[in-house]
Amino acid sequence: MTGSTESLPRRPGTAAIPRGIAAIPGGIAAAFAGMLLLGSVAGAQAQAVTESQILDALAPRAQTRSLSTSVRGDGGGDDRAFIDTLRNRNSFSASEREKIAAASADRPSVDLEIPFDYNSAKIGPKALSVIKSLGAALARPELKGSTFLIVGHTDGKGKDLTNQALSERRAEAVKQYIVHNYGVPGGNLVAVGYGRSRLKDAANPLSPANRRVTAVNMSGVKSASRY
Repeated sequence: MTGSTESLPRRPGTAAIPRGIAAIPGGIAAAFAGMLLLGSVAGAQAQAVTESQILDALAPRAQTRSLSTSVRGDGGGDDRAFIDTLRNRNSFSASEREKIAAASADRPSVDLEIPFDYNSAKIGPKALSVIKSLGAALARPELKGSTFLIVGHTDGKGKDLTNQALSERRAEAVKQYIVHNYGVPGGNLVAVGYGRSRLKDAANPLSPANRRVTAVNMSGVKSASRY
């Protein structure tokens, strides 16, 4: 029947293929169904990020001669000295923010969609589970002694100055929650905001994907593999 979403019979352990898709020849239907399944799994993981997933993303990478420019605990002399000047501060000039972005490029990092209320930096129930996972990961022995950036971003709605201030307050709120609830030293967490200047989904400025906090391990290996 045209338009039916009824699934064809399947072998045990395989995904059901909708009848309309199954009509596509050459085995493309099975591949397409698999892509749909992977997409749904990825969406579920994005909504329920775990401590172990964050730990895996932030764990220092093994150093190799061809793919790294620094080692764990040594972010490069200039970068390390610069990061030391940022500790225990919560506001930075535009030039400092640009230098922070350059120093953090290609470090181990993870983007986390944190559902703050509109124009608010208050950590509500919806945001709490993600921040708890982040705090638990940063407190793990594997990451002890590392220095992390907690980077706030907003979506593209509103004025630059308003979004800049909001992203800073949100990053600082996440930092303070982790310091007070997970015992991570405040000097090891540098909170910085970029407002709407670094959209993750630039084609869709109002996308929820842009309202995020990024954690960056500044003590991790800086990979050159993207160049």
